[in-house]
Amino acid sequence: MFSHKDVKNIAEGEIINRILNGEKELYEIIVRKYNPYLYKIGRSYNYNHEDTQGLMQESYIDAFKNLGSFEQRSNFKTWLTRIMLNNCYRKKEKLSYKSENTNAEISENDQPLFANNSADTNLQIQSKELNSIIESALAGIPEDYRIVFSLREISGFNVAETAELLKISEANVKVRLSRAKTMLREVLERENNIPELFEFNLIYCNPFTAKLMAELAKL
Repeated sequence: MFSHKDVKNIAEGEIINRILNGEKELYEIIVRKYNPYLYKIGRSYNYNHEDTQGLMQESYIDAFKNLGSFEQRSNFKTWLTRIMLNNCYRKKEKLSYKSENTNAEISENDQPLFANNSADTNLQIQSKELNSIIESALAGIPEDYRIVFSLREISGFNVAETAELLKISEANVKVRLSRAKTMLREVLERENNIPELFEFNLIYCNPFTAKLMAELAKL
């Protein structure tokens, strides 16, 4: 049994190599690190809590099965995010949801919604009612703008990374983000103490991670 204390200072690349060499249990470190990011991605697509967790599990399993093909000169967060984005997109297509305004499946670098250090958006939601109000407001924003907002302000991707993930220009990223903020500004400015949206709390993280690791143990 590994100790988080023993591996907390080990580089992510080394952890991945050790997983590939048979220390499957270390994948839990990866899962716990990226749970918040993947959760926000699913919610930014307007999937509910249960569907989002299902997509997260599918994405982690896909990543685990293909870990050997991950080129470590690339960014693992971006690679994993792309897997989650594509799974969200496929589910949406499968369920005949309204397609995004793109002609191809999301590639390289697509992601979630609220996690920047910007004064505008680094707010904390203190009540379920307020959380619900803001999530509802986000759900009403066109998806093109919502996804850009999620990746930039919630998941912390920079302009270039967001452009790469969504296969749009950096100028388009800036325009869409600006328009998304304009749509949300009235709601956001009414409150001063809003915590991070779509937060994947420990109350969810622990059972989700345990269930996922149990599934991986069967592989």
